[in-house]
Amino acid sequence: MAGKYVTMGGGSEVPLHHKRGLHGSCNTEEGGAQEFVKNGRWGEGSYLRAIVDMGSNGIRFSISDLSPPTARILPTVYVYRIDISLYSEQFDPETGAHIPIPTAIIQSVIAALLRFKIICGDIGVQESAIRIVATEATRTAINSVEFRREIQKATGLVVEMLAKEDEGKIGALGIASSFSDLQGIVMDLGGGSTQITWMSTHNGNITTSPNGSFSFPYGAAALTKMLADLKVGKSKGEAKKARAKLRQEMKTNFLNAYKKLDIPHEMIEKARNEGGFPLYLSGGGFRGWGYLLLYLNQVHGHHYPISIINGFSAQKAEFEDIEGLKEVARTAHKIFRVSDRRRKQVPAVAFLVNVLAEAIPHGIREAHFCQGGVREGILFNELPLSIRGEDPLEVASSPFARKSANAIADLILCSIPRPQETGKGRFPGSINVHAMQAFANMLYVHQAMSKELASTAALYSTSTGLLSSAQGISHLDRAFLALMLEARYEGELPPRETDFKLRLSQILTPEEGWWTQYLGKVGLIISKLYPSGAINEEEPRVRLSSVWASGLGKKRMKDGMILTFSIQKGKNGPLKLKEALEDNAGTIRKVGKKKNWIGGGNGWGMAVKIAIVEEDNLGRERGSSEVEVVIQTGIGATGATTGVDGIVRSQSQPSHKDIYVISRNRSKRQHPIVPVGKSTWPVV
Repeated sequence: MAGKYVTMGGGSEVPLHHKRGLHGSCNTEEGGAQEFVKNGRWGEGSYLRAIVDMGSNGIRFSISDLSPPTARILPTVYVYRIDISLYSEQFDPETGAHIPIPTAIIQSVIAALLRFKIICGDIGVQESAIRIVATEATRTAINSVEFRREIQKATGLVVEMLAKEDEGKIGALGIASSFSDLQGIVMDLGGGSTQITWMSTHNGNITTSPNGSFSFPYGAAALTKMLADLKVGKSKGEAKKARAKLRQEMKTNFLNAYKKLDIPHEMIEKARNEGGFPLYLSGGGFRGWGYLLLYLNQVHGHHYPISIINGFSAQKAEFEDIEGLKEVARTAHKIFRVSDRRRKQVPAVAFLVNVLAEAIPHGIREAHFCQGGVREGILFNELPLSIRGEDPLEVASSPFARKSANAIADLILCSIPRPQETGKGRFPGSINVHAMQAFANMLYVHQAMSKELASTAALYSTSTGLLSSAQGISHLDRAFLALMLEARYEGELPPRETDFKLRLSQILTPEEGWWTQYLGKVGLIISKLYPSGAINEEEPRVRLSSVWASGLGKKRMKDGMILTFSIQKGKNGPLKLKEALEDNAGTIRKVGKKKNWIGGGNGWGMAVKIAIVEEDNLGRERGSSEVEVVIQTGIGATGATTGVDGIVRSQSQPSHKDIYVISRNRSKRQHPIVPVGKSTWPVV
């Protein structure tokens, strides 16, 4: 595959006008990445980037900060948009004739650019780091050369004209920046054109079609005009025939592009077996379609909880509900983030979506919307491979991490038993090690808040709070982290917020939802054992381990897990760790009660037993060992039974306690989640 398809490494590939990297060059070797991290400080001027995206429907101005450690999420310092449609201004409002960009519009653009230069100076952006990038509307303008010359003369800034093929590549990179990993067909729908290609990303490596992307003049504004022109001077029957002819032309073009994209066989097979390709969509035209879908999911009894377009997904039936969405655009009084201009373009976007659904072999399984566009693509293009490969959720949470966040993440990971082949002895594959690290990073953020605020603030932290603007985080990850943090603060919510929590949990499967509650309570206990977030790893206060178990519960018939807290024998001290653990262990145990399962008693959950173990030398390097584990259950042990994973029920203590003997080689224990792109996680 590497020999056949195009792999985009770190550093600049397109456009060719700027070879400048993060330090004057685009060193894609590891040394360049190290220099990038080593020499920077937060907000330093050399890391600030100003980009003017002169699109067809509007002009976007942004300043971004590529300082470590958060460069991967492309933090925005300042952003705004002016409503100048360079595409629409090139058509005479009376005759519809193609005309040059009017002088008044050129002067308005120049005035806006001069204002932006002043803003850049105020913020500290170097003039050499200001880029003006133009796309389809400028490229096809009758007076394109004169337009760009006037801008340079008045502002001293050169307008970079993206070629069609470069526009597709930059758009694809913008989409890549919007997700941690993706695999599918990617499309960008601007005002003047639309681009299509396929992409696969993993660990920062981006693989795409060897033939680049294919661009067609079917942008939202262009197609709107095209469809309107089909009616001019024609009867209804003639207009209908002309519309059918355009549909067939577009369908043929998309099908030919599909064939020439050279999509990998395994991607095609997956689409054939799973009901279609996933689509990853960017550009204002598609985002408008996404906001219509989001609107439908938030009205008339629907309460989708996250109003961020990046990461919002729609299944096939929703995405292809052409007539329903057209009706909403026509009749709704106000639609969040959909302007009047976008509303007028909805029939054209609907026409395009309908053609796509018919043209793409095996169909469309689901659509994922993203914020990534020209700005994000240009910025992502600068990042070294090592930075591209970082996980957005982990990166976004890193500024809030306490000193021992990595060690805390280790403790959290140790509370998850290693997976079994069958049954409930498995951990959801959708939850990765980066989510655990992000949870550890954010564990103390809301600690100073009162009990009436902490859980609520934590619950909203990923959708409207601290992490809401971070680029590249999926809605699944936002929901997972928010629910863990809410549980970490004991879930004290006022009635108004319980509905939001319910809606957020509905983004997850019941299994994923149960684990958020369990891990949140583990985080709560860790925060009580380490209130400052600092761990002396030479003299740890506690170690965690966990195993799957059977024969749990009053009737010894439940499956579940045993979570063990190991503390230093005879060293209770002023912190009174043993008492603290015994007092708080019930918060985790309650998660395993059937009434607290996700969906109630017939829902998803498992029994949880808590063990508190005193060891002679907690800090020593441990190999094979056999320890006696005392578990407070209130049930007498009546006989010896053997459970799973080396757990033997002993009959040596016929009191109100259950005794387990756990024997295993701890030095070989694997984390249940395979770390991706991170080699420093210790094996516990």
